[in-house]
Amino acid sequence: MALYEIAGESLIPITQRTFTELGLQERANIQKAVRTHIAAITPGVKTMVLAEEFGDWVGANRRIDLLCLDEEARLVVVELKREDGAHMELQALRYAAMVSTMRFEQAVEAHRKYLKSIGSMENPEQVVREFLEREEGPVALSETVRIVLAASDFPQELTTAVLWLNKQGLDLRCVQMRPHLVDQRILVDIQQVIPLPEAEQYQVAVREKSMEQAAERATERDRTRYDLSIGDLALTNLPKRRLIYEIVAEALRRGVSPSQIVAAVPWKEGTMFVSSDGQLDEQEFQVACGGKSLTRYFTAGQDLFHVDGKTYAFSTQWGLRTLAAIGNIISLMPEGATVNYLPTTEVVDEVSYGEHVIRQRENGTIEIEWHGVPVQPVKPVLRDLALKLNLGQQNGRGNDLNTRQLGAQVIRAVRSL
Repeated sequence: MALYEIAGESLIPITQRTFTELGLQERANIQKAVRTHIAAITPGVKTMVLAEEFGDWVGANRRIDLLCLDEEARLVVVELKREDGAHMELQALRYAAMVSTMRFEQAVEAHRKYLKSIGSMENPEQVVREFLEREEGPVALSETVRIVLAASDFPQELTTAVLWLNKQGLDLRCVQMRPHLVDQRILVDIQQVIPLPEAEQYQVAVREKSMEQAAERATERDRTRYDLSIGDLALTNLPKRRLIYEIVAEALRRGVSPSQIVAAVPWKEGTMFVSSDGQLDEQEFQVACGGKSLTRYFTAGQDLFHVDGKTYAFSTQWGLRTLAAIGNIISLMPEGATVNYLPTTEVVDEVSYGEHVIRQRENGTIEIEWHGVPVQPVKPVLRDLALKLNLGQQNGRGNDLNTRQLGAQVIRAVRSL
């Protein structure tokens, strides 16, 4: 499909170029760019790169451009061609057959070599387990191997073969990458062309299969969420990665330095924070990091930390030993508001008063919504509601009620109306 520029009341076509004309090499440029943003050629399927130029098998002198893993523990063979992708499906099929017997331990070892090659200090097994959301226990890779072919163009004999192979139950995808030169910038139009949108039956079958696999694996994942209280602040239903983020944020507010936090969690040293000089917003921080992939960090503007003239982004990759890390970080905090967290429990009571909804969970945690939006902190709103309901806010000894006590009293009063 052609690209156009709108110029006044007319359309000006943007001429398609080739990677060769633009002086881009298959391995040195295209492959390295794709590996840093693998989602561009794997739309709709969460995927991570396991290895680059993988060829750890006996009796073969060819290598897989990118060996990946998707969220359903399926290996993904990615083959890239700078121009015409003729015959690449046959090569990819051979590679898929060769890696189909790969075990989890071998995948971890392949990722170890890859991380070393890009200068990363991350623990390969931890990275893979966190990606699969399997914190502990044995992990079995799926026997199904997916294939992604990416090129500027695909001849008819290849697309015919791919469509037929997909009908036989394989999962092959063709992704078209077409470069354009605009104001000395190279823009790449990336579109998945197979499976075609018209192939509805095939797409339905893939969705049903994915849902079945997801349901089978759901019971194996740790989906525990937590309610966090810091003094009067109550944050509810947090996944573990958000729980530890909020606790780190509180530690920084109390004067604990990022280096102290890293030292308290030595197994995440080198990957817990990414930082840059200056008090930067999200866009400035991305630029300052020089194109480094930040997909595994909290980088939204409100999530960045600003400490001592530097900006920090905190890792989102938490699963293994998260609660141990939290305990170590809490132990660093100077005295202040009490920090408590408990697994999120069921709602046991809920009432509406005006535009507010007040809930109490089984563990006593109080939540408030206003027009459907969660309210934080909770206690000032509870005090206002208590005044409107003519409720006292102290116990028999003259001490202020805590958030849970005041919330329970408000709920009882509203229910009695």
